[in-house]
Amino acid sequence: MKFILFANTDWYLYNFRLSTALQLQSMGIDVVMVSPPGDFGGRFERHGVRWLPLPMQRASLNPLREAGTMLRLVQLLREERPQLLHSFTLKCAVYGALAARAAGVPATVNAVTGLGYVFASEQPKARLLRPLVSALMRGALGGERSRVILQNPDDAAAFESARLAPARQIRLIRSSGVDIARFRQRETGGPRRPLRVLLAARLLREKGIHEYIDAALMLKGQGRDIEFLLAGQPDPGNPHSVDGAEIQSWHDKGVLNWLGHVDDMPALLRSVDVMALPSYYREGVPKSLIEAGACGVALVTTNLPGCREVVSCDGDDGLHVEPRSAASLARVLARLDDDRELLARLGARARERALADFDERVVIRKTCDVYGELLPMPTLEAA
Repeated sequence: MKFILFANTDWYLYNFRLSTALQLQSMGIDVVMVSPPGDFGGRFERHGVRWLPLPMQRASLNPLREAGTMLRLVQLLREERPQLLHSFTLKCAVYGALAARAAGVPATVNAVTGLGYVFASEQPKARLLRPLVSALMRGALGGERSRVILQNPDDAAAFESARLAPARQIRLIRSSGVDIARFRQRETGGPRRPLRVLLAARLLREKGIHEYIDAALMLKGQGRDIEFLLAGQPDPGNPHSVDGAEIQSWHDKGVLNWLGHVDDMPALLRSVDVMALPSYYREGVPKSLIEAGACGVALVTTNLPGCREVVSCDGDDGLHVEPRSAASLARVLARLDDDRELLARLGARARERALADFDERVVIRKTCDVYGELLPMPTLEAA
């Protein structure tokens, strides 16, 4: 039996779905990762996982180029002859479902991890694309041998109300999970030190990058000794990517410390006190929040779809800030700087939630259950 996991970046597959691939391999399933070329494709070989490049431009609207992408995907599926194609992100889900139908793939699973730019933005381009994308989704995501996996109830409700996929085929699995053995509890206690705040994300405007910078400027202007860290890279394939030169300028001015891509996220998370994600993006469930929570880091985010799945109750498992408001973020961070008992309590509660709700072993088991609705599957226990 062969499964293909298909996404729009090798970075996503490596960081978010490698554990699923390894679990499937342990069950005797041949797994192939497919994505556009990138810096992470070559890393799969170290884990004994095969990876195939598929040229694709995420932001392209050129009909000829997109037709070429579809033809290459159909050809790849015909050559590999998988029993199941699992596609991630909106564009890959639509293209994957259509290509699988053309290539005769018996089963498809389409994971839409947040509705993203087309559905979240009110810019003219997004509003123009929305009816077209909705029509493509309705045509692609149906079929009895197909399932749609969503990460939060808000997206599930949006899918059902807009009839983007049949309700009977939608499954809810909160997040891609976190490896709780790698993301361990950070050390707490000791003498008071300057608060260390981290934002880790793709550098998109909707992730609240500028609000984070402005909050840092406000708090430094108040004379507070707080260290602001930023981990992540610009995303040239996204029209709302922040310019790397702009971030570098704030780094050079000492407003924040830009770390770029970080390979050892567990070590970084165990060195910080707060994970701030002031996102107003249409998230699935942000990986950075659940990884930070697993390390016992206090969480600060917005009360918006996806983010509220991790910080569900302000003051209990984290703190909420107003979207698009640097002043709100600055007030909350100042509160945590002043109240270290609250900081410790929120961090402990965040870890409890991560262990209970976001353990990747549970996520993988639920994902395999979805596969089992479509195909005979070996059991996890027998692996």
